[in-house]
Amino acid sequence: MNHFCPGKKMQRYRVAVFTATLFSAITVQAATPGLDESLADVMHRWARITYQTPEGDQKAALAQLVPATEQLVQAYPGRAEALIWEAIVLSSEAKADGGLGALSKVKRARQLLLDAEKIDPNALNGSIYSSLGSLYAKVPSWPIGFGDRKVAKGYFEKALAISPDGIDANYFYGEMLAGEGDYPQATRYLAKALGAPARPGREDSDAGRRQEARVLLASVKTEHDRRARP
Repeated sequence: MNHFCPGKKMQRYRVAVFTATLFSAITVQAATPGLDESLADVMHRWARITYQTPEGDQKAALAQLVPATEQLVQAYPGRAEALIWEAIVLSSEAKADGGLGALSKVKRARQLLLDAEKIDPNALNGSIYSSLGSLYAKVPSWPIGFGDRKVAKGYFEKALAISPDGIDANYFYGEMLAGEGDYPQATRYLAKALGAPARPGREDSDAGRRQEARVLLASVKTEHDRRARP
């Protein structure tokens, strides 16, 4: 004779529900990209926009990328890498936007980088300092903005102390020096940018940055030769 036992039946039911819920959670977790994968997606999208998208279309494309970086920061609170990339994308959007309307974006980018510095100043091989240096070198000075070449130089030196052969730190420092007319030093840092070691997973960004360095280096050489003529 079979006897109805509600206790055992309920126990089996709970085990089945728990197993199904656990399997569902594992499946969702496996389908959700981690920080590295999400960062890689943002990096590649940024590189395509910066180096392959027509200049007139970059502003709209970057505006679509900004929310992805904001979501990354929300998904991984306390991670400097996410803050750095939100700052980079915002800075790029400000550059594409231009004018005084871009000032709020670069101020926000600066704050994100300063927040990232508090978490991990060495994150992404000194990207915090190369990005801050670029901002201070390019943003207008007071009373319009916060630009300051002396501050920029200090940040570039910090970036180069962390990553002496880094392509971005050398390029941005060389770019600032070229703008100041210091062609010999600009040539030195731009040449180092061209010879920088490859970054695994950043081949598209590296190719674009090297092309920028080649163009700027050629321009620096031309201007240096012109000024050297009697």
